[in-house]
Amino acid sequence: MTFTTRFAPSPTGPLHLGHAYSVLLAHDMARAEGGVFLLRIEDIDQSRARPHWEAQIYDDLHWLGLAWPEPVMRQSERLPRYRQALNRLIAMGLVYPCKCNRADIEAAAGAPQEGVPQFGPDGRIYPGTCRHRPLDETGSNDVLRLNIRKALAAAPALRFHETGPAHAGMHELSPGDLIDRVGDIVLVRRNMHSSYHLSVVVDDADQNITNVVRGEDLLEATHIHVLLQALLGLPTPIYHHHKLIRDENGKRLAKRDDARAIARYRQDGLTPQDIREMVGL
Repeated sequence: MTFTTRFAPSPTGPLHLGHAYSVLLAHDMARAEGGVFLLRIEDIDQSRARPHWEAQIYDDLHWLGLAWPEPVMRQSERLPRYRQALNRLIAMGLVYPCKCNRADIEAAAGAPQEGVPQFGPDGRIYPGTCRHRPLDETGSNDVLRLNIRKALAAAPALRFHETGPAHAGMHELSPGDLIDRVGDIVLVRRNMHSSYHLSVVVDDADQNITNVVRGEDLLEATHIHVLLQALLGLPTPIYHHHKLIRDENGKRLAKRDDARAIARYRQDGLTPQDIREMVGL
């Protein structure tokens, strides 16, 4: 199979130096292997996606000297495909509706217990308040969650190969860790047709992604994706979790940190090679 990487930004703000590092690394890895680098636009959240941010993604990446096959996959055009995957999980009896909002989850969590994880990849770990509810009770404001205990009972052994600097090797996931540190993840968010976790595993499979390049902050999210891939009968790519680009105070960069935006450096007269040197490539 052709060595294939991808960069999948959301058009919700400007790309920053952390994005530059990730996309350049993914592009360089594919080029070194004589493979393919793909661009995907993760615009499943239409309440936050904006056309001008998507246009700037293309401008910034072209300025960095990157190219990719056209047309670009856009999540907003793939809703039936996500529903197909969701229906498979529903047929397995792994999905339930949840009406809890953030305040409900905080209240139900109660006082934190020493040594017990309180937060996972999606924030506060869900305490399972609505786990008893059947799907026919689903309301217009409900989200749909994966019953993590049932999912793990239905899944085979969960393994993935990592090539990143901190976690290289073959890893087998512990069901207990997924229950304690992840919980019942959201598969479909309010006023949306999917979630990041569900859509990304479907997209990676449909694009034949062999190597996923992402930040080390997404390691726990990778564990979720490996589980979903096993449940849906999808291939598991090789994962490369790279270092994070941080500011002078050690804080991870975010889209709201406009001072580190690629477009700002372009305006200041820097070159693509300058950006490469700034991020350590």
